Amino acid sequence: MREEGRRRLAGSTQGFLKKHAPFQKMSADALQFFSERSEIVFYPAGTTILGPDNGNVQYFYLIESGKVQARQAGEVTVTEYSILSLGAGESFPIGAVTAGRPSTNIYTATEDTFCYQLPAADFLQLMTCSPEFNLFCTQYIASLLNQSRQQLQLQFAQKASEQQTLNSPLAGIGARNPISVMPDTPVRKALETMSAAGIGSLVVAGEDRKPVGVFTRSDLLDRVVLADLPHTAPISQAMSANPFKLEEHATAYDAMFAMATHGIRHVLVTDAEGKLTGVVSERDLFALQRVGLRQIRQTIESAPNVEALQQAAADVRQLSFNMLAQGVGAEQLTQFISALNDALTRRVLELNLHNHNFDGIDWAWLAFGSEGRDEQTFSTDQDNGIVYAVPEGETAEALKQRFLAFALDVNQDLDRCGFPLCKGNIMASNPQWCLTLNQWQQQFSSWIREPHPDALLNATIFFDFRPLYGKTELADAMRRYLLQHASATPLFLRAMAKNALDVEPPLGKLRDFNTDLEPGYPGKIDLKKYGSRIFVDVARIYALATGVHNTNSVQRLRLSAQRLNTKAEDVNAVLEALDFIQLLRLRHQYLEGEPGVQGDNLIEPDKLNELDRRILKESFRQARKIQSRLKLDYQVN
Repeated sequence: MREEGRRRLAGSTQGFLKKHAPFQKMSADALQFFSERSEIVFYPAGTTILGPDNGNVQYFYLIESGKVQARQAGEVTVTEYSILSLGAGESFPIGAVTAGRPSTNIYTATEDTFCYQLPAADFLQLMTCSPEFNLFCTQYIASLLNQSRQQLQLQFAQKASEQQTLNSPLAGIGARNPISVMPDTPVRKALETMSAAGIGSLVVAGEDRKPVGVFTRSDLLDRVVLADLPHTAPISQAMSANPFKLEEHATAYDAMFAMATHGIRHVLVTDAEGKLTGVVSERDLFALQRVGLRQIRQTIESAPNVEALQQAAADVRQLSFNMLAQGVGAEQLTQFISALNDALTRRVLELNLHNHNFDGIDWAWLAFGSEGRDEQTFSTDQDNGIVYAVPEGETAEALKQRFLAFALDVNQDLDRCGFPLCKGNIMASNPQWCLTLNQWQQQFSSWIREPHPDALLNATIFFDFRPLYGKTELADAMRRYLLQHASATPLFLRAMAKNALDVEPPLGKLRDFNTDLEPGYPGKIDLKKYGSRIFVDVARIYALATGVHNTNSVQRLRLSAQRLNTKAEDVNAVLEALDFIQLLRLRHQYLEGEPGVQGDNLIEPDKLNELDRRILKESFRQARKIQSRLKLDYQVN
């Protein structure tokens, strides 16, 4: 009878485990091992389950029911969590039991709680025999995030069916072992080769099979026919040199992003030694999508008017959704949206330059905010400006009025394309943000010297800028000036840190989330204000402090972490948390938004599935951890 009872208890345990990550992915043997080696223990409300005074952790705890509060035992470290609430299916203390050390947190049952307790030795053995459990314990957020993406793909399976994933490696896409010729091959011979093979482009590679150029039909017209190049000349004189290359392990997304960013139609694929193994064209990528990259880019580049660009903007949204449904990460997706939106903005600028002549004048169109960081989501308004130089013979005020008239036309056309006018009037048509290089530098200097609230707010917007069109050297000069003065002014950085800490992640002390922060929106959380903004603000401060030129938040965090000697695993956990919050924003905006109407960032945690609630809670914990690091570094009380 006792043995039968043990089997019944083990079966009940496995039924519980199969409802929670990572156990639902683990093998039957691994689940059996956990069921047989663990025991369930009851802790009345108010009981301290574990703390530093207990010495090296003896058990891995998995909550079966009830609530457990974890709070930091003193301020000896900024890498452990502050006060937070844990519920059914959550476990603790993974780091301490793995390392065989005491816990730095105190865990208390806030209501009657049952926990499965697995001895530390058995925990380590389970990590050895179960790859899924090992991944979960060593890469906690990454493991959960991968499962969430798989759920997303299932959710959109019908809409994304019959489409090859953009995460597919280039080794299986496009032409394999493409035809190539040597650099000294005569033009006539190269043309005969193209004709015989029925191809419109040809790779030029040396004896070592390493590509040095590409020859296309457009090269034939421009560099052979119109240039009167003899047919006996070597193809190296007519080819486009330094072709764009990616290794075989790169993905279809990487190729698509390169084409969208660089305006190219072919990507050469090489092996690890740089030898040619394939060619991926726009047509190959078009086959992966219902809405093709080539269609969108050609529509943008050849658009005769704003009406044509309006359709292209809608296509960008649809293609981005296809990528979202295929499991492309938030970092890559927001960069891709930004790249195509950049192309659309440039075309709007070009169309308006037909009516506004700035020949002989150095100027650049600047993107600020999320577009300046390459982090645009489906819902975004305009944040832009102009920097210019006054040439001899021109008066500064007269030139400014010409730029303001041009900018007003551009802002209105962008609004027609689905980029709403900025409610705060942070646009190039505002005289405040149409400035000479010297005026921009003076503006930056005044904000840094006197960091009052308005100056700090402006810094969070205008210090994230990129040039989209025109003389990029002007923007480069702005950035050099900004980094030099900001890094040399610790009081300004401290003021920015204090300002960044005014908003805290919405973690509840007795419940999972605090959903009462937005007046008029009970039960909801603003994922931008209380989520991604925290990571963006911290990334900006550390980038300014360490002289990082990049504006993208992920790049800023990676590069500044290297310069600050931050552990790679800590940085990766932060980046994965930001990725999930951005992913959740994108999903919400697409599923809840209306066509032509700017979506919001307000999600209801209670409507999320259990897995996404769990990852969101962990992501907010990571936000709290980087804020703790910022607070310590800049001695903010």
